[in-house]
Amino acid sequence: MAKRRVVVTGLGIVSPVGSTVATAWNAVLRGESGIGPVTRFDVSAFPVRFGGEVRGFDVSQYLTPKDARRMDDFMHYGVSAGIQAVTDSGIDFGKTDPTRCGVICGAGIGGLGTIEEEYGGYLKSGSPRKISPFFVPATIINMISGHLSIKYGLKGPNLGVVTACTTSTHAIGLGMRTIQYGDADMMVAGGGEMAMTVCGLASFAQAKALSTRNEAPQEASRPWDRDRDGFVLSDGGGAVVLEELEFARRRGARIYAELVGFGMSGDAHHITLPPEDGEGAFNAIANALQDASLAPADVQYVNAHATSTLAGDKAETIAIKRAFGDHAKRLAVSSTKSMTGHLLGAAGVVEAIFSILAIRDQVAPPTINYHTPDPDCDLDFVPNTARPMRIDVSLSNSFGFGGTNGSLVFRRLA
Repeated sequence: MAKRRVVVTGLGIVSPVGSTVATAWNAVLRGESGIGPVTRFDVSAFPVRFGGEVRGFDVSQYLTPKDARRMDDFMHYGVSAGIQAVTDSGIDFGKTDPTRCGVICGAGIGGLGTIEEEYGGYLKSGSPRKISPFFVPATIINMISGHLSIKYGLKGPNLGVVTACTTSTHAIGLGMRTIQYGDADMMVAGGGEMAMTVCGLASFAQAKALSTRNEAPQEASRPWDRDRDGFVLSDGGGAVVLEELEFARRRGARIYAELVGFGMSGDAHHITLPPEDGEGAFNAIANALQDASLAPADVQYVNAHATSTLAGDKAETIAIKRAFGDHAKRLAVSSTKSMTGHLLGAAGVVEAIFSILAIRDQVAPPTINYHTPDPDCDLDFVPNTARPMRIDVSLSNSFGFGGTNGSLVFRRLA
């Protein structure tokens, strides 16, 4: 049986560089960093005192005060991005079969802030009565999907994904599969994250995973640069609306791009470090290209996972060289994390959206803060300035703790 074709018809973003698709994309094309000092709590005793917070976001545009109080911030971001994407798609659920429409969203960590707050209240009072009866539904990861399903009356597949930093890439890929194999005609896919909490920031800092450029936070995320010293923790959410091609055409939908390939793999190597030869990343990329029935030379742009860590950036460079061969040198490869920081479970969907918009606008977003080349990372990283160019096919990579990998391939609709 031939797989059904899947297209992207709606986009939504909440991020450190903007909380609409237009503002975020314009900031990225201008090379603007969304990184700054942490303001949510006192970080004076922390070795890392900056990150990618979501600023100027008004949840009341999307949720009632009552509903918002019963959700952790990661749900605020993920649900709001989902609402943006559905609105952008123009779909009228009153004219669709609700059993053919579903949601698949997730988070890498979930409701860490609410967990800290609720447990802190218990420790202070000593009474279990201080724990909210809404504590569990306010923190569990599948509730982005749950809330969107309830809001729109979607009775098709309703799933949560938890695969660390690959979460929302996997959500998009699994949403694609759901449509391809006939279990739905439309899926909202994406994720949210809010790990900028005491435990979140402290834990990553203690693991020596974060940049410590406290005096120059906007210069801290510097993928592939020789002087990179770790990633920048960020928060946000994103969502896309996926539809079967003919379903979208029948309702006159605007189509951003076709989602043609999805690849997964496992490193089977280490809980946090990639294999030095980039094997897991290579397998995900190769699987995505094979799924898309495309040759390496068909791809013009790669939005890399590239978090600004020494080991990760080098391993991904090797993986891209292995997957693309001689064509690797002709690829435009950038890391928009240089501007957004690392949104963990929401990173994949935000970067997938940038990969889609790169096709729409025929421009490769830049890698900012790239000043001193690393001889071990020697591809064309679109340094510091966006590049107008022909882009018919883009690929987006995500790699997570536990060695969980995912790649997506988007193509201009023929």
